[in-house]
Amino acid sequence: MSTVVAFVPERTSLTAVTAVVAAGMVAAMQVGKGLIAGPLLQADLGLDLTALGWLTSVFAIVGVVGGMPAGAMVAAIGDRRMLGVGMGILLLGIITGAASQNFTLLILSRIFEGFGFLLVVVAGPAILMRIVGSGRRDLVFAVWSCFMPAGMAIAMLTGPLFASWQAIWWINGLVALLSLLTIIAAISPSQSRPRPSAGGFHADVIATVKSRGPVLLFALFALYSLMTFTLSSFLPILLVALGTAGVLSALITLSNVIGNLAAGHMLSRGVGRGRLVITVATLMGAAGLWIFLSQSGDLLTFTSCVLFSAIGGLIPATLISTVPMLSPSPAPAPMAMGLLMQGSNLGQLVGPVAVGTAIEVYGWTSGAAFIGIGALACILLATTLDRALPVKEQKKA
Repeated sequence: MSTVVAFVPERTSLTAVTAVVAAGMVAAMQVGKGLIAGPLLQADLGLDLTALGWLTSVFAIVGVVGGMPAGAMVAAIGDRRMLGVGMGILLLGIITGAASQNFTLLILSRIFEGFGFLLVVVAGPAILMRIVGSGRRDLVFAVWSCFMPAGMAIAMLTGPLFASWQAIWWINGLVALLSLLTIIAAISPSQSRPRPSAGGFHADVIATVKSRGPVLLFALFALYSLMTFTLSSFLPILLVALGTAGVLSALITLSNVIGNLAAGHMLSRGVGRGRLVITVATLMGAAGLWIFLSQSGDLLTFTSCVLFSAIGGLIPATLISTVPMLSPSPAPAPMAMGLLMQGSNLGQLVGPVAVGTAIEVYGWTSGAAFIGIGALACILLATTLDRALPVKEQKKA
C-alpha cells in the first residue's frame, strides 16, 4: 500500500487506483494458480502434460484472439462497467472450475477465466487514463504494470499451502468476489456516455491498426513477452538443483516489480522511452545468453534470472504508459491497449512452444538463440519509438 501511496497523485482517488490495481492482480492470480496446481490436477484428474499445457495456454489464446475486441467493448460500454463485467466473468469461470469433475468442464471454465482476465486488463488502464492526470500517468501506470508479476507470484507462493486444487480455486473465487465488490464501491463511472455508433467503432479499429504507434508497441511487447516466457517456462528445470523451485520461480517473477516501479520513476524524470527500451533489451539479451550458454553454478544462474526479470520489468511499464501518447485519438485508446495485450499474449503463446521444440531437437543452448534474436529485434524496433511520439514528447526524450 505504501508503494501505491507514493506513486498516486494527490487529487486522484487512492481507493479507486488501488481497486483497479488489485483487480489486475486478482486476474493475474488465475494465471499463476494454473501453473502451481499442476501436480494436484495430475494426481486428481489424471491429466497429462499436454492437458496441463492447455489449461495454462488458453489464457494466451483468448488474449491473442480477443485483445482488440475487448478494447472495443470497453470503449462501447464503459470502462468501469466492463471492469466489473470482466471480474464477474472471471468469478463465474473460477466457480465453474472449482466444481469441475473432468477436463472438458475445467478447460471450458478456463476459457471463461481467460475472457474475464482480458476484460480486466484492458478496462483497468482505461480507467486509469480517465482518472489520472497526464503529468502523473507514467508513475501510476508503473504501479499498474506490477499486476502481472505480483499476482502470479502471490498465486505461486500461496498455492502450496492448500491440500487440493479445488481449495485453491475456491479461495481465488472468494478473492475475486471481494475484488468485484470493491470495484462497484470504489470506482466512479465515467461522466461521458460511450458512443453507440458501430460505424465509429469500426473506424477506430481501422485507425488503430493503421497507426504506426500502436502496431510498434504491439511488436515490442510481443518480443518482450517472447523473451520473458522463453525463460520462465524453463525456470523449474534451471533451478531444480537448488530445491524449492516453485518458491524461487515466484521470487524471480516478483523481482519484475522492481523494474516496473523503476520505469515510472525514470520516465517521470524525462528519460527517453526508446533509449530505455534499447538499454533494457540489451541487458536482457546479455543476461539471457549467459543463463542458457554458461556452465555457471546454480546460485549464479538464479542471480542471473533475478536480474533478467528485474531489468525486464522496465519494458512493460514503459510500453503501457506510452499507449495514450500513440493512440490515434483518445476514443480508441482502449483498442490500442487491447492490441498491446494481443502482442503480450502472442509472445506468451509462441515462446514456450517454439523454444521447447528447439531444445528438444537442437539441445539446451538453442534457447539462447530465441533470447538473442528477440533482444536484437527489440533493439532495432525501439530505435524508432521516440520518433513515433508526439513532438512535445520527442523534445523531452
